[in-house]
Amino acid sequence: MQLNKVYKLVQQDLLKVEEQFRLLVDSQHGVFPELHSMLDQIIIGGKVIRPTLTLLAGKFYKYDLNSLLPMATASELLHIATLVHDDAVDKASIRRGRPTINNIWGSERAIILGDYLFAKAGEFAADTNNLRVVRLFAQTLGTISRAELRQGFSAFNLEQTFDDYIERIAGKTAALFAMATESGAVLSQAPEKAIERLKEFGYNLGIAFQIVDDILDFVSTEGEMGKPVGSDLIQGTITLPSLLLLKRYPESNPVKRLFDQESDKQRYVEQAIEMICNSDIIDECYRVASAYKIKACDNLDLLSDSPSRKALFALADYVVQRNR
Repeated sequence: MQLNKVYKLVQQDLLKVEEQFRLLVDSQHGVFPELHSMLDQIIIGGKVIRPTLTLLAGKFYKYDLNSLLPMATASELLHIATLVHDDAVDKASIRRGRPTINNIWGSERAIILGDYLFAKAGEFAADTNNLRVVRLFAQTLGTISRAELRQGFSAFNLEQTFDDYIERIAGKTAALFAMATESGAVLSQAPEKAIERLKEFGYNLGIAFQIVDDILDFVSTEGEMGKPVGSDLIQGTITLPSLLLLKRYPESNPVKRLFDQESDKQRYVEQAIEMICNSDIIDECYRVASAYKIKACDNLDLLSDSPSRKALFALADYVVQRNR
């Protein structure tokens, strides 16, 4: 199944998610012009993979759009809020090819906007009228925040392991994917075994997704990424490609020199990118991502065969084939 067919299964309802975003932006028009401009800058269309996961997970049992729509909206809005905070903390200037909120309005206002978006996402989650899902939303926000703190405290620390890396991306990315699929299953009144399977699918797919994102930070262009290449290294964040580079060349390593030096940082980033791209490290990273994708899809084998199941398989394939 092609990716466009994946989205086609929930296309009309994804348009309703976009409508919720537009209503949120328009609610501040003429009321709070500055907030309206900030929302209009950051809430833009995209692949909306998280709402898609919520809606597809909801199609296995009782598909109730009245509760699934607000949760699908909440999942993407929560993601957007984390991006606003990430950019403010990292002092990033570009996101998705556009100036970041902090670039235009400053970091302090960006962080407050991120808080506002967290609150609005919570409102959408509450609109499901499902206490279990509201608690899941709050727990996921806590997990993401804890992972962000962990990343901040580990910045420029060369003493990191593969397990440290997986734990960090599990909190930052996989937790949100798992929330998307688990909430969709809960809201569709799925049995507990199915809820657990869909949660595990989302969790492992989220890890695969983030590994591929971390690969793209080295092999893509700024135009393709919508942000500078090698931005993770500049921020002192060790991802799987740089972790493998450190493992292979523990002494003569541009990542180590980058973290030790105050100047020439861009030169060391470029050297790291060249060394990684001229080795089999990228292929090894894709193999790790594929292993997590397989682990994710193993959970789908125990669910009933349906167009939604096929769509989730296809979405998983897309996640690990980006830029290959």
